[in-house]
Amino acid sequence: MRLQFAPMFSIAAVAAILALAPSAATAATKTAKECNAEYAANKPAIQSTGEKKADFIAACRAGTEVIPGGVAPATTAAPAKKTAPTSTNNAAAAGTVKTAKTCNAEYAANKDAIKGSGETKKDFVAACRAGTEVIPGVQSTTTTPPPSKPAPTTTTAPATTTTRPKNSPAPSATATPTGANQFATEGQAKARCPAGIVVWVNLKSKIFHFAGSRNYGNTKKGAYICESDASASGFRAAENEKQPQ
Repeated sequence: MRLQFAPMFSIAAVAAILALAPSAATAATKTAKECNAEYAANKPAIQSTGEKKADFIAACRAGTEVIPGGVAPATTAAPAKKTAPTSTNNAAAAGTVKTAKTCNAEYAANKDAIKGSGETKKDFVAACRAGTEVIPGVQSTTTTPPPSKPAPTTTTAPATTTTRPKNSPAPSATATPTGANQFATEGQAKARCPAGIVVWVNLKSKIFHFAGSRNYGNTKKGAYICESDASASGFRAAENEKQPQ
């Protein structure tokens, strides 16, 4: 009876193993597409071992492939995620993007400075459209003209008029004394004869005039002189004039 039990146990164990084998093989099997991708990703290393592509694919399908150097099997790349809108798009949404025409005009106005910085026109226009352009040496594209200075105001001094005292002679040409005790000014003559009378002598006619007359100090050639000196020098008084009191 023991002999019959042993064969029955062996048969049951083999049956269990066979039942599990298909499911394990199914779980480990890769598709031909996956194995081709794995071979392509590790082609140099696989070829260096002398293994053929067909042999590698067969081993890969069975899940027993060996990649020299321990390179991990190729994996299928996940689909790329959509990137967020660029700054240009954000600027466009905000309504701050400049037009290409505007940026070209800005480049033309500052061409020398931009080229001197090594920036190309294409890069400048792209930055301008995004609102991030930098113009070397220019702080602002808009300049405010300095306030104009008000015109200086001039004050015109009022004209002055001189009123000649009554009986004083009109100003004449510069006195031209030619002899002794003759003076260019009335004050000089007065200093010579403080208590005497100063007259104006016409050197051409040899006639002297008293202060208050129209000819006093008002002839072309004459000089101030004390009356006593005038009489002593041979000058005579004008006939129509009287000595002032």
